[in-house]
Amino acid sequence: MGHFDAAQAAVSAALDAGARYADARVMHKRYESMSARNGDIEDLVSDESAGLGVRALVGSSWGFFAVPDMERVTEAGHRAAEIARASARVPSDPIDLIPVPAQTASWASECVIDPLAVPLSDKGDLLVHATKAIREHGADLAEAHYQIWDTRKWFVSSEGHRIDQHIRECGAGISATSVGDGETQRRSYPAGRGQFGTRGWELVNEIDLMAHAARVAEESRALLSAPLCPSGETALILGGEQMCLQIHESVGHAIELDRILGWEAAFAGTSWLDLSRLGNLKYGSELMNITIDPTIPGALGSFGFDDEGTPAAKRYAVRNGQWVGVLAGRDSAALAGLDYGGSVRSDGWSRLPMVRMTNVGLEPGPHTLEEIIASTDDGVYMENNRSWSIDDRRLNFQFGCEIGYEVKNGKLGRMLRNPTYTGIGPRFWSSMDMLSSEIVNWGTPNCGKGQPSQTGHTGHPAAPARFQHVRVGVRS
Repeated sequence: MGHFDAAQAAVSAALDAGARYADARVMHKRYESMSARNGDIEDLVSDESAGLGVRALVGSSWGFFAVPDMERVTEAGHRAAEIARASARVPSDPIDLIPVPAQTASWASECVIDPLAVPLSDKGDLLVHATKAIREHGADLAEAHYQIWDTRKWFVSSEGHRIDQHIRECGAGISATSVGDGETQRRSYPAGRGQFGTRGWELVNEIDLMAHAARVAEESRALLSAPLCPSGETALILGGEQMCLQIHESVGHAIELDRILGWEAAFAGTSWLDLSRLGNLKYGSELMNITIDPTIPGALGSFGFDDEGTPAAKRYAVRNGQWVGVLAGRDSAALAGLDYGGSVRSDGWSRLPMVRMTNVGLEPGPHTLEEIIASTDDGVYMENNRSWSIDDRRLNFQFGCEIGYEVKNGKLGRMLRNPTYTGIGPRFWSSMDMLSSEIVNWGTPNCGKGQPSQTGHTGHPAAPARFQHVRVGVRS
């Protein structure tokens, strides 16, 4: 049975069993990862899975069932409808689906070098050589890794959608750890987790791990004797990778509509945002323009269609500091009285699609990092995330970075170890008075949400920025 035929059979079975709407996704996923430590390959994983998941809507309740066997798709459709019917016995708010024009379409991400076709020996040599170079330049622990995902999807809905997609993603990173007397310091490149995108192996070639091996080793060693980040209130300049994390935690999760509605209120928490304030709440300064944009070529949160068949489209979440948009699905949008969805995905065929971040990030500002530093008489510059803590409403946070520098009279000064800062979302974003135009589409491949837990791939366009009157050097 062909992929589309299997999905259609599951949808038809759900309708026959009483569903008023149904959709099905056949997915084939391939995954590969490798890690090295101190010049040796530590781990190699190669995994492949395929199956079908079907959703059925009965009344205002969803049912979901998944099977790894294409011979059981009719059963899957029936079971999804049965589960929805059982759930419908519990009273709930009426739910409809906002309209999405049905279409037949194909989409594939751009991939210049197929990462799965690159010889394992070449990929292994890169990691081994990078970790050897890190060790040679003084680090006690040298690590390197890459990850590759190759995903094919075939989607059919009872409204007439028939969409296939081929999405290839990959990325890599290195880190150096130095150990001193009661002190351990780590430096990483390009970010704490590495850099990832919806691209081929050309991305890994471009980030050039070897060119940064010596620097991360030397900086991790230098941090052992660097002075502690001082405590107090000061101007804070954040590097682009830390801005990625700041956006992810204090904006991306907060604007997920299922959190705002209280649907996602278990492990992941809810949101401080009140839907009645959409369109008239100040989230930050006028420099704050946050977009939701899965159309960005090569970014990790990009796709052609979400897992409900909604075409990828750009919209604003925050415009000139005002909160104007959310991440939504067809059902949550209808309940909230909105006319857009487009942000529903699952991490595999056996998981129910849910509201997830796509590419949530900043539009460019009018400055450069050089100008921001030159305009700061007294402050602290921090880069690369080391730790994060934020409450379950995504409001109060404390973040730590790998490295900091004093900023004095418009110049970078002494290196600082264990730099941290704390803030409250809207107050923090309102203090942003300078923003760089140097946008990088950072990728976060480890965003957790849901029960059972799902791992999402999200993108965050970000650039260095300055925030005034921020408390730094806090101790946990």
